[in-house]
Amino acid sequence: MIRLESIIFKEVIMEYSLATRLAAEFFGTAIMIILGNGSVATVDLERTKGSNSGWIVISVGYGFAVMIPALMFGSISGNHINPAFTVGLAVSGLFPWKEVIPYIVVQLLGAIIGQLVVFACFKPHYDLTADTNRVLGTFSTTDATKGKLNGFINEFFGTFTLVFGALGITNSPTFAKGNQLSGFIGIGLLVMVIVASFGGPTGPALNPARDLGPRLLHQILPLKHKGSSQWDYSWVPVVAPLLAGICAVALFKAIFL
Repeated sequence: MIRLESIIFKEVIMEYSLATRLAAEFFGTAIMIILGNGSVATVDLERTKGSNSGWIVISVGYGFAVMIPALMFGSISGNHINPAFTVGLAVSGLFPWKEVIPYIVVQLLGAIIGQLVVFACFKPHYDLTADTNRVLGTFSTTDATKGKLNGFINEFFGTFTLVFGALGITNSPTFAKGNQLSGFIGIGLLVMVIVASFGGPTGPALNPARDLGPRLLHQILPLKHKGSSQWDYSWVPVVAPLLAGICAVALFKAIFL
């Protein structure tokens, strides 16, 4: 999710101002949450026209939720829309550290605003859904077996696959020759299959901002059937993706860059 012509080992050349790139990251993350968590809400909340339509709807929803911002903003900000990418690239010297915090801040804000849109659109269905786990699931992730270790393992390898795969796609000869459209579509398909494959145990988050921002909102919103925000688990979808992003970028750089 970085612009390939721009990477020469440790140097990342940006063609847009930081303000423009931050705007792209904000809107990209918000769109991802609107489309992704919107698909979760459609499936899991009561009396929507897609209630109980199945996991494939969520997989497709999240695949396109990442693909659309990539097509819109990939050539502007790199379309990280995920602190795991931003931190992973910075640790390996492929992204400037001075821009890491601004990127992460707007990613979190974008996730919160995107979730507010989902809440506004599905408010009657939130009121009708008494299952608090399903309500929380439209905001953030949990482990299906209530196990933090299994959740950590799942989030780590899911995110590792995402970051390593996305770097492979955006470093392919086809992408480097200017055919970025196919690369961004490939990233969307990658997310789709990861959600289908790794989705059972945790959701999955694969992205600290995608989980933490909406979880904060779940904590403060006056939901009719609120339940716990499960803060005891909240560190898992933050720490595991960050570590996975660092490891995936470092390994890819060591072998291929």
